[in-house]
Amino acid sequence: MLSQKLFEEISAKISDTIAASPAKDIEKNIKAMMASTFSRMDLVTREEFDVQQEVLVRTREKLTALEARLAKLESQVFPAEAEAAVEAAAEQGHS
Repeated sequence: MLSQKLFEEISAKISDTIAASPAKDIEKNIKAMMASTFSRMDLVTREEFDVQQEVLVRTREKLTALEARLAKLESQVFPAEAEAAVEAAAEQGHS
């Protein structure tokens, strides 16, 4: 019984000493310095990055669809220019 109480007292003293040691202050200071540095770097989380990447993929798909739609409409409105564009593309592909 006495040894258990003595062990608990020693353990408590060691915990108090470690909590009050300069190492704990250094750890707090380093964490604060790193947090400050990271906040100035304008970093984003992986989740935010993934969301933006998905938005970019959808935007590219929409752009491709709109470009195809525009080309179709232009070929209907300006058939002669569309024919010239097709011929020019064919010549570039063969050279």
